[in-house]
Amino acid sequence: MAPKFREPDQTTPLLLDRNNNDKNRDGASRTCNGSAIVRIDELNGRPGHHSGKPSPLDPVEHRKLDHPTTNLDTLMHMLNGNLGTGILAMPDAFKNAGLYVGFFGTLAMGVICTHCMHLLVRCSHELCRRYGRPSLSYAEVGYCALDSGPRWSQPLAGSFRWLINAFLIVMQLGLCCVYYLFVAVNLRELLEYLGVQASVLTVLLYLLVPLALMNMIRSLKLLTPTSLVASVLAIAGLAIAFLYLLRDLPHSGSVRPVSSWSTLPLYFGTVMYAFEGIGVVLPLENNMAHPRDFIAWNGVLNTGMTVVVCLYSAVGFYGYLQYGEQAQGSVTLNLPNDALLAQLVRLLMAVAVLASYALQFYVPMTILTPAVTRHFPRHRHCAEYALRLTTVLLTFVLAAIIPNLGTFISLVGAVSTSTLALVFPPLIDLLTVWPHPNRPGRAWLILKDALIIAFGACGFFFGTAKSLATILDGSDDYGGNPH
Repeated sequence: MAPKFREPDQTTPLLLDRNNNDKNRDGASRTCNGSAIVRIDELNGRPGHHSGKPSPLDPVEHRKLDHPTTNLDTLMHMLNGNLGTGILAMPDAFKNAGLYVGFFGTLAMGVICTHCMHLLVRCSHELCRRYGRPSLSYAEVGYCALDSGPRWSQPLAGSFRWLINAFLIVMQLGLCCVYYLFVAVNLRELLEYLGVQASVLTVLLYLLVPLALMNMIRSLKLLTPTSLVASVLAIAGLAIAFLYLLRDLPHSGSVRPVSSWSTLPLYFGTVMYAFEGIGVVLPLENNMAHPRDFIAWNGVLNTGMTVVVCLYSAVGFYGYLQYGEQAQGSVTLNLPNDALLAQLVRLLMAVAVLASYALQFYVPMTILTPAVTRHFPRHRHCAEYALRLTTVLLTFVLAAIIPNLGTFISLVGAVSTSTLALVFPPLIDLLTVWPHPNRPGRAWLILKDALIIAFGACGFFFGTAKSLATILDGSDDYGGNPH
């Protein structure tokens, strides 16, 4: 039997399980917190539900979406959300870890991050059933996990939701800033090849108008073409880049197999930044026409992350082997400036990352828009567009003052991605299974989740400290000043 809850905090219709609401069996229409209450047994009689033995309703199957995405759409978004600037920073990450530590560490962290994505989606489905919600955002999953967990955690549910939203905004806007700067730096290199001298700040200004227009798109479905274009261009750019990475490869003994302990936190931060898709996992799954296909063994998540982890490992391994200690914050900056193909790689990757900006921008807008537009009930659309424009301007300002591309990537990964991808999902999993003390394998599950949380917390503290120290020291060893 599902546990009782203190106080449903939601705006979508509630589904009340008759087992937990014995006092209200008359079937009368009721409301709670301004939302209509619908009986589970009423919906179980609708078409699409199995007859025979009574089974709990799966609200996930009853989503009503205006623009649902197909599996292919979602896969394109998944690749687009992960194949950003992080993959191009992998040789720099391997430089901070060593060739073999970097390679096997990336594979291991890819498996752990994919597992945590599965935990997040599965907990979302379980909590949707408990609360009768068709879908939940990341922050709402955190809220419901604490709200239905042990008694001591229930008063912290609201604060945890706020904390998750804060980390999501910081991470996604940090990604947008890096994307913005990456495009400007690579376009400047291309302009210099064409004989046009321009500063990075000038290129940032020129990019401001197309970015602002692109980010007026409010529907995830309408962003599918840009994700498709970005994925195709990114794969084409990487394919050409491999022509340089694999040319005249030196012996593996020419680079360090294991790097210094002091730089491992930078490696952790960069790799965690590269696995930047945690913020878009639930928005993508929530918009799918067939959400169960997302976490199937051969589903969208496993397929997408397998491609992503293999590409990350290959780019990091061969990039570091080719450029060694000269590897920069983006491998495109290591390519020869006088070669046409190298400039084509810069162009393809710059356009791909530019197209990916809108997807990363989508997540903070889903959080910030309701908080802002509720203050302007008569001008909601105007308020939303003003918010979007203001946020794009904010990313422009931050991109203009970023001192160092490589260390900023590591800082964003250590601060936000490590917590959102490694700490919060297993914590939510522990709280979600708390009401089921007799669940088989519960002790092993607690141990596994606790180890992942400890790993993510160590990466957060040491990675953040090392990245901040490198930035404050003004070191130019980890990616260079792009301005």
